[in-house]
Amino acid sequence: MMRREFIAAMAGFGAALSLPVSARASGVGAWRRYEVTTHLSLPKGQAGQAWVPVPSLDDPLWSRPGDTRWTGSAGEVSLLRSGDAGMVHAVWTGDEAEAVLEVTSEITTRDRSVDLTMPAQALALSPAERAHHTAPTALIPTDGIVAETAEAAVGRAQSDLEKARRLYDWVVAETERNPETRGCGLGDVASMLQMGDLTGKCADLNALYVGLARSVDLPARDLYGIRVAPSDRGYHSLGAKDTNITGAQHCRADVWLEGFGWVPADPADVRKVALQEPEKQPDAEAMLFGAAEGNWIAYNAAHDVVLPGAGFGPVPFLMYPMAEFGGRRLDELDPEGFAYTITAREMPV
Repeated sequence: MMRREFIAAMAGFGAALSLPVSARASGVGAWRRYEVTTHLSLPKGQAGQAWVPVPSLDDPLWSRPGDTRWTGSAGEVSLLRSGDAGMVHAVWTGDEAEAVLEVTSEITTRDRSVDLTMPAQALALSPAERAHHTAPTALIPTDGIVAETAEAAVGRAQSDLEKARRLYDWVVAETERNPETRGCGLGDVASMLQMGDLTGKCADLNALYVGLARSVDLPARDLYGIRVAPSDRGYHSLGAKDTNITGAQHCRADVWLEGFGWVPADPADVRKVALQEPEKQPDAEAMLFGAAEGNWIAYNAAHDVVLPGAGFGPVPFLMYPMAEFGGRRLDELDPEGFAYTITAREMPV
């Protein structure tokens, strides 16, 4: 079969997934524009499909998704969303000479910093937004041992800011990064607490923070994305090493505080610095509650993501390319066996 090429661009797709104007964290510094390309080379001669996450979290103060375009051999390719997650979905019949897909997205971002001494009373979440960001997910319950742990951690804290900071300090103090955890972890918060194994990576430790916050009625969210550039603040462990960012996925967290909006909180990266650059932990711990560096892009803030057409159930989050071929789900944590690569380059703004 002759290889077919598909090229599409959809400007403003991110706007369809935008957050309300009321829910804004502060952006600071110069904007930086990146082009991120995911290349998939999949089993040929088999029917199959793939789902590639694309930037779809739109906040005019710090995250502006741009165009997404693709080329490939699939007979069907579409840019769509499932809940809060944007993705490119491609389907192959098995008759193609090869099964390839290349997805390129543009996004503009910058550093975030929230002045926690200067509340702005106009900021507020709608009842629907608050309900969404305090709800349990399949792997993040908000009752039982999660609620009990959170209540003990916040103690007699009165303000939302004090509660959020105490939870951040608790996660930093009580958890450890486990470099042997596959990928970014699973984020099974209840199991972590029940087993007393508070180790893992970002999708575990920051999901723990989100679950604890939600259980004491603090709206919180996981932000699933990928590091795209080295750190300008001297943290070798918190930046992409080069333009090949295939294994640079990272999940951040936000907590909503009345009068401040969405506040970055990344205890998982504090634990990463503690392991790899221990002399820098105090500075990282102070910085990563209230600020976040713009060398990372957000894909989405979605949980329990349904992949359209998939032969398996919802996935906890969409931060990696996903695929199934010949009735078998491919291992998204094995990019060489999958196979896929992700690259990034900085472009003029």
